[in-house]
Amino acid sequence: MGRTDVIDYSPESLSRRLLAVLSLDKITLLFDLYRALRLWLNHQRREGMYEILDYDSVLELLDTKGETAILKKRQHVKFLQDNVIAFQDYAWGDGKIFSNYKCSPGIVVDRYQEGDRFNILISLRETKNSGDTEDFYIERRVKHSFTKTEEWRQIEIRHQTRRLKISIIFPKKRRCQRAVLQQRSKHRTTLLGPEHFTDLPDGRQMLTWETRKIRRFEIYTIRWKW
Repeated sequence: MGRTDVIDYSPESLSRRLLAVLSLDKITLLFDLYRALRLWLNHQRREGMYEILDYDSVLELLDTKGETAILKKRQHVKFLQDNVIAFQDYAWGDGKIFSNYKCSPGIVVDRYQEGDRFNILISLRETKNSGDTEDFYIERRVKHSFTKTEEWRQIEIRHQTRRLKISIIFPKKRRCQRAVLQQRSKHRTTLLGPEHFTDLPDGRQMLTWETRKIRRFEIYTIRWKW
């Protein structure tokens, strides 16, 4: 009975065979291609489906007791992938935070709680492809959310964002006394001085802060006393 050869599939054997049929230049080229492909895939995963070119958030306090307020967001979005059919929003806070929710464009198709936060899934009702841009307008009325002497407004950056602006409008008869900005990743608290405050024509006071130096997953919190 003849002897049967056993093929060695170990990594060492495969490496020797590869070296035998390929030159060093070709092996180097394959390695460079593999590394470039891995970096590209990692970059795609980090980028996500879209980036936010411009993010404006406005909190309008409608009464001196903080019982009713309107939260408005405008996000100028650039899509980074093809065949995107949904956009995601997030919400959290005290009180009744979904007294009235509106968005344009799109239709809310799902809302669920994850920890202390809500995820809102918005169907675009059309397909977006890489390079497309869209302005999203989101507005929700909240009740019993800002009733304390010291309150806060928080923004979490979940997507690559180029510019962020946060505004808070106070009632005419109850102005902000002191406000600070907190950045969670840097454990930094910054006092917001007079340059961040403006008196509107109707006598109300507006606090504004903006930045273009934004890190993904950063959390910005404005705390104020009024």
